[in-house]
Parts: sequence; C-alpha cells; structure tokens
Amino acid sequence: MLTYCHPKRGLARVLLLLGVLVFGHLIPGTAAAQERRYLFELGAAGTYQSFGDTTKLGSAGGGLARLGIWLPLNFSVEAEGSVASSNSISVKSAFGSVLYNLLLGSSTWGYLKAGFGGTRYGGGSTDACSDPKFVGKICGTTTAFVTGLGVRFPISQQILFRGEGVIYPNSGKTVVPGSDPPDTTKVTFSNLGLNVGLSFMLGSKRIPDSDGDGILNNRDRCANTPAGAQVNDLGCPADSDGDGVANGIDRCPNTAVGAIVDAAGCTRDSDGDNIADGVDKCPDTPAGVLVDSNGCPRDSDGDGIADGLDRCSATPKGATVDALGCPGDEDADGVLDGLDRCPRTPIGATVNASGCPAGQQPSRIRTSPAPADTSAPPPPSANPAPAPQAAAALAGAPLVLEGVSFETGSARLQSGSYVELDSIAKVLLARPTMRIEISGHTDDAGTPADNQHLSTLRAEAVRNYLVAKGVPFQQMVARGYGSTRPRTPDTTPQGRAANRRVEIQPLPPEP
Repeated sequence: MLTYCHPKRGLARVLLLLGVLVFGHLIPGTAAAQERRYLFELGAAGTYQSFGDTTKLGSAGGGLARLGIWLPLNFSVEAEGSVASSNSISVKSAFGSVLYNLLLGSSTWGYLKAGFGGTRYGGGSTDACSDPKFVGKICGTTTAFVTGLGVRFPISQQILFRGEGVIYPNSGKTVVPGSDPPDTTKVTFSNLGLNVGLSFMLGSKRIPDSDGDGILNNRDRCANTPAGAQVNDLGCPADSDGDGVANGIDRCPNTAVGAIVDAAGCTRDSDGDNIADGVDKCPDTPAGVLVDSNGCPRDSDGDGIADGLDRCSATPKGATVDALGCPGDEDADGVLDGLDRCPRTPIGATVNASGCPAGQQPSRIRTSPAPADTSAPPPPSANPAPAPQAAAALAGAPLVLEGVSFETGSARLQSGSYVELDSIAKVLLARPTMRIEISGHTDDAGTPADNQHLSTLRAEAVRNYLVAKGVPFQQMVARGYGSTRPRTPDTTPQGRAANRRVEIQPLPPEP
C-alpha cells in the first residue's frame, strides 16, 4: 500500500492523480472506444491505502476483487472485498456500494460511489488482540463506509481500465492492547485509498442509434426522429417556427405562428388571398377581394361590396349600389338611390339634399313605377326648338356633348348636363326612326379595366336620362371605350379633361 502520513494531504494527491487519469484519457487516441451498454462487471485491482493515525498502522498495499451489476438510468451496484497487510497486521474489508455512472465523451465513464461495510484489523477476536504485536495499535472489527469517485475508460470493447480515489470512515469498539483483562474502547477514524485495476464487462453490447440522428438510444429522448431532422443533445427535433415540422426537413422555416402547413413545413392558402390557412379567419374569400391581416374582406365604404370588387369605393353611407358597388340615381336628380327621399322626381326638377323638389315633403319610397303619361305629346310648336348643334350632329356628324359632366370617378350626372341632354331628347323624339350610339370615353389615369367599366356606366347614365325624357330605349345604344380613343394625345390636365367625354353619333337604320 502507498502510505500517506497525513490523511488530508494524501486525499489531495489521490484526487490529483485521478484527475490526470480522467482528463488525460479525454484526449483522442483510443481507437477502440465506443459507447456500449453493460450488464455485469467483474474486476480486480491493486490497492494503496493510508490508515488513520488512530490505527498506528501507517500504510499498506493489497488487492481487491469486485462484482457489479449495471442498472437502468446509469446506476450500478457492486460488492467488493479487499485484503492488505501492514506491520504484520492483516486488514480485511468488505463493502456493498451504489454507483452513479456519468458518461464523459463517447466511451469514458466517470462515477460517484457510496457504500457501507466493515473492516477487520487483526484476528478480530479478544484473544487474538492480546498478542503483543497489537500493543499501541488497533485491533478488532469496525463499521465502515466508503465514498469516492472514479473513472473507467476502454482498453478494448469488453475490458475497461478503472481507477478510483476513496475515503473509508470507520467507527467501532476495538480492544485496548495490553489491558488485563482485555478492555475495549470506541474509536473513529478515516482511511484513504487509491484503487487501480481492470474491469471485465460481461454481456457488453454496443448501444444502437435506431433513428440515425447521431444520438445513441441511451440518451435519445425522441427515438423516432424523421431522417434529416436536426436534433438537440437529447435527440429531439428542433422546430424554430413551431409548425410541427423539424428543422432540416422544414422547407419554409419562418412560418407564421398558427399557420397550417404541409409535410414540407410550407403554408397553404386555399382562397389565394396571401393569408395562410390557420391564420386566415375567412378562408373562403372570393378571388380578387382585398383582405385585412386576418384574411377577411375589407369594405371601406360599408356598401356590402368588398374592396377589390367595388368599382365605386367611396359610395356615401346608405346609398343603394349594384353588384359592382356603384350607386344608382333612378330619377337622375343628383341624389343617389337609397338616400333619395323622393325617388320619382320629374326630370329636370330642382331638388334639395333629400332629393325632393322645393316645398314637397319626403314620401316613402314607392315600390312600383309611377303611371306612364298617356296624354298626347304637345304639338311641336309648344316645345322649344332643339339646339342647332344637336340637330346637326344627329343629321350625320359625331357630336361631343361638351355640356355633359359627371362627378369625379363616378357615373353620376351633374345638374348642369340636363340642358344639353334635354335638347338631344327633343331631336330624337322628333325623329323616331333615327338610331344613335352614345359612347363614353375616359383619360388614361386608371387601369384599362376600370376605365372601360366607368366609360360604359357613363354612357348608360346618359341613355337612362334620355329614356326618362321619353326617348325609346331601342333607339339608343350605349357603349364604353375607356381610354382607347383619345381625343388628343396631350397629357396636361387640359388634355386629360378633353379626353373625358361623351359623344353621340347616328347609326345606320335597322334593315
């Protein structure tokens, strides 16, 4: 045994030597090293022990044998016995211990050890302790504990080198040598030891990596990781965006929280509104509709027609609109349907903000049209003569209706348009066989589709006004041309205003 005269100094040296063994082995160089699962451990070691001062034994060397069983969760239990001799006095020990084994690197095991047992100094009987060689020394049996730490590292797949530093606290009654009759006394002391040897691992098996993620099964908390997934130290997949598809497999690693994804981790958008399913609270939005951050249609003017489909997105609240979101004005009095409290105002009448002629009280909106005027039209002499330019245009030359204007971005006739349209109506009433085309035109400020739609609505507004004045519907054709037939290439404000117009021109008579 290796002798340390002072237990504390000896312990420090034991731990220093053990540390050299542990960290020296962690330097790469053991080709046979691999992590394995162990079942039984059969070992033998040489021992170096420094006895406590109370024993008067100094130090001694000896041998040790052990048998261990490995348990789940990195625990193991073992029984060991040792024999040593110092100053012709034999020292025999037996212990049962529990070890917690901690994997260091890929194949080296460190461990903590605690156990209980006993030590016999000398023969152990009262008569044996009467021998003169025990004078001033300990003799008898003590109760002992063992605590320590150690390391195992592989020499081959089934043979491990094992070294440990231990402390043996002892307590018990020992015989006082030289007393007659023999007397006993209670003593407590601690021995220090260093054990170095080999362990033969019976039933050793290599630990597999069932899911191939680089984390062996004994440490893998997620043993069914999909191939290609990135895992943490416990073998569980990392999922940065929390969509249920692991990093490494996730083709769209920045998915918004709550979105529904496919097997590749990418979002779906069933209604094509750029709001992912799962986040989209309105998953059946029609195509072309503008939506908010929740995927639900926006309706800026509250007319029931969603933005994106609404061609008149600034409709006053309460106005009646068509399927395109544009308001109507059935009696052409400048007050929109739905806001007009007098919806059957005669053409050309001056109305107030409620759509009623001065002095007339608002009435309920009628659900049926007013009775047609069946009286004979007044003789031509009773009507003012149509404007000369209107008559000339209807005789063959196209005519730009300079006096006809609309509110910006809409097909609502302004009241200043009525005079010229009344003149056109008189010419058409006087010539019932004449057919005309009413064409609407815009500038190129908007999109082609919007310009086409607005020009058609304006042409139809003019036709509806003339119909209200008595001109037969079949006598007129309304067409919109958008910005495809500019009056001038000038792009100044004046040029754009000239291109926003309504024209009329005669059509060939029907065969």
